Amino acid sequence: MRQGAGNVAVFDVGKTNAKLVVLDTASGRELVSHRMTNRVVRQDPYPHYDTDALWAFLIASLTAVAITPGFDAISVTTHGAAAALLDGDGELALPVLDYEHDYPQAIKAAYDRIRPDFAETFSPRLSMGLNLGAQLHYQKTVFPDDFARVRTIVTYAQYWSGRLSGQFVTEVTSLGCHTDLWNPALGRFSTLVDTLDLSGLLAPVQSAFAALGPLLAPLATEIGIEAGRDIPVHCGIHDSNASLLPHLIGREAPFSVVSTGTWVVSFGVGGDLGRLDPARDTLANVDAYGRAVPSARFMGGREYEMLTSGLEPAQAGAADAACVRAVIARGMMLLPSAVPGCGPIPERTAAWVSAEGASDAERHVAICLYLALMTQESLRLLNAGGPILVEGPFARNGLYLSALSAFSGRSVRALEGSTGTSLGAARLAGGTAPSTSAQAAAVTPLGAAAETEAYRTLWRERIATR
Repeated sequence: MRQGAGNVAVFDVGKTNAKLVVLDTASGRELVSHRMTNRVVRQDPYPHYDTDALWAFLIASLTAVAITPGFDAISVTTHGAAAALLDGDGELALPVLDYEHDYPQAIKAAYDRIRPDFAETFSPRLSMGLNLGAQLHYQKTVFPDDFARVRTIVTYAQYWSGRLSGQFVTEVTSLGCHTDLWNPALGRFSTLVDTLDLSGLLAPVQSAFAALGPLLAPLATEIGIEAGRDIPVHCGIHDSNASLLPHLIGREAPFSVVSTGTWVVSFGVGGDLGRLDPARDTLANVDAYGRAVPSARFMGGREYEMLTSGLEPAQAGAADAACVRAVIARGMMLLPSAVPGCGPIPERTAAWVSAEGASDAERHVAICLYLALMTQESLRLLNAGGPILVEGPFARNGLYLSALSAFSGRSVRALEGSTGTSLGAARLAGGTAPSTSAQAAAVTPLGAAAETEAYRTLWRERIATR
């Protein structure tokens, strides 16, 4: 496909939802979108993703858009911490493991004894299966007979591009997102690969930008692509790095990108790798060009869902400036962490302070302030300057945005639309669509500077004394 021409169909698999989006690469405009819930199958041998349902959705969606609006290439982006284990026929030897499945303590202790140091991988020890290396160790240890049938291991985005193209590979953004499997400084697999005896199983590493090949002919026929027309399938990219990619093109460091969804992932471009703290969910991600980028995470989207699930929507959405001032003046706040075990304050469990008799509107305000404070705490650990660019669902939350600007003392720009990851994945196939960050106006900081700074200071003091 020529750069700047044509439409790209992007298969975007998040932890909670999956979608098929067609984007115009010249303008970045979303032309059509199909969505489904990404269900976890809670059956033996362990909780796993419903890859059959996802595949059926992908083929049906590609069929629905093959003629109108049509597409000239396919790209893929997925959440991290997942891999597909393939047998000699290219079928799954074991289901794709859900990273929220926890393992017996003995399995976790055994893995802790063999995983590389943070200094080698810039990958912290995370809970459950958030380190892909821990998943592979668990599968190999607990299911040795099934694992013995594995002939190829591919990262998750590349599982889907491989099924579409017939070429199975791995890719650096997917390997470099807290997997324990990648050494960013040397640009190669970490020592864990040899420790787990995986060097002959991991598929070759390809660039995220690479076209793996044309869409397989039988699939092209099934989908309704006209005979003789090749549709290139691009390698694909980890979703948070997809959000980052458009900003790396044409923007100078320093700046930060906050990609929001189930996870809130902050990238500090131009930040300090030397200040990363593996105990506080900071790490180095690897961008599409193979460079290490200081990063931090917390499960902000999941926390927002949990915290707001019992609130009356009409009341929660009714907060006005007076309500916000009242919450701040009262010192009403939520202390971390609503999802413990991850994020910048992983060892604490959530607690409300000065919330007796609070209305749903006031609780909603405090929740948004909490999420802004958690984001600011993550960014502080990265020591990055410049503007903060917010993408995803939180970019539509005006209170969160203005609070983040106030708490950070930095310019915050909201990037509207829900296609941050999809647009980044589409850029793998070419295109000249500019990042929308250049046109996005900075949000107005929340309230009076002295009051918001006092609130932030009180929040941190209360955490320190718990």
